[in-house]
Order: sequence, then structure tokens, then C-alpha cells
Amino acid sequence: MDRAIVIGCPGSGKSTFARALSLRTGLELIYLDRMYWNADRTHVDREEFDRRLAAALAKPRWIIDGNYQRTLEKRLSACDAVFMFDLGTEECLAGIRERRGMPRPDMPWVETGPDAEFESYVESFRAEQLPVITEALKQHAEKEIHIFRSRAEADAFLSALAPVC
Repeated sequence: MDRAIVIGCPGSGKSTFARALSLRTGLELIYLDRMYWNADRTHVDREEFDRRLAAALAKPRWIIDGNYQRTLEKRLSACDAVFMFDLGTEECLAGIRERRGMPRPDMPWVETGPDAEFESYVESFRAEQLPVITEALKQHAEKEIHIFRSRAEADAFLSALAPVC
């Protein structure tokens, strides 16, 4: 595995898994949220985001963490492994609530309170985003695809990996 993407609902544990996978494999970890968001909660324009993503995809080895549905096909075409988190909505909502007030390497700010729009996105993820992701994965069945339905499954996968020497 040289190029992996980590996708799934916010709050599912994607970024935590991606960090651990990076440590176990030595692959560079790239966060889509860091490419897109500025520290003042504004975002870069579409062209700049696409330039940043193209530069990341051109690298020989990486892990890219994040959804960004519009660019999923580009990332699926470029990767050789997919790690998809398919956890329940309540577990994901709990995940985003638990991380409030904590600095995170995947985001350029600290979430300090509820975000109704973001929580609504999480609540609709299984109905609106997951079917699109599932169909895209079917189109890339030749890839190494891992679907985790619990954080314990993701932890077991990591435990089975031999660490980088």
C-alpha cells in the first residue's frame, strides 16, 4: 500500500485512524480539511483547493483523510487502498461532540460549541452521502477496500499491521 484514502462520516474516527495508519506505515498524512479551511473558518476557492489536491495526488506515497465528495473520484482513481468508516449516526454525533474544545491536527481551529449545520450534515450522511460513496467503491472494486463498521474493527486492523522499522 502506497496511496490510501480514509473516508466516512465525520465523527466516525477517520482522522484518528489515519494518524495511526501513518505512524504504522510511514506514509505522509494529508488532511483535506487543512487544504480547504483557513484558521479564520473561511475556505480557499475551488481552484486553489483543486491545485492543492493535485499536488498531493502527484506525490508517490500518501494517506489522504477526508470526504469532499466532489473530489472522491480523483482520489479513488489515484489510490491503491480505501479505508471507509461506516458507523451509526449516533456514534458519529457522539464523536463530534466528544472532540469539542480539543485541538486537532486535521483542523486549523478548535471547535468550541455546537454547530447545527455540521450536525445536520452528519445526521443526513447515511441517507445522502453513503450511497454515493458505496456506488463509487463498486466502480473501483480492484482497489484494496476495507470497510469498518466499528472503531474496534479499525483498531484490530491497525494492530495486525507490522510497524515500520
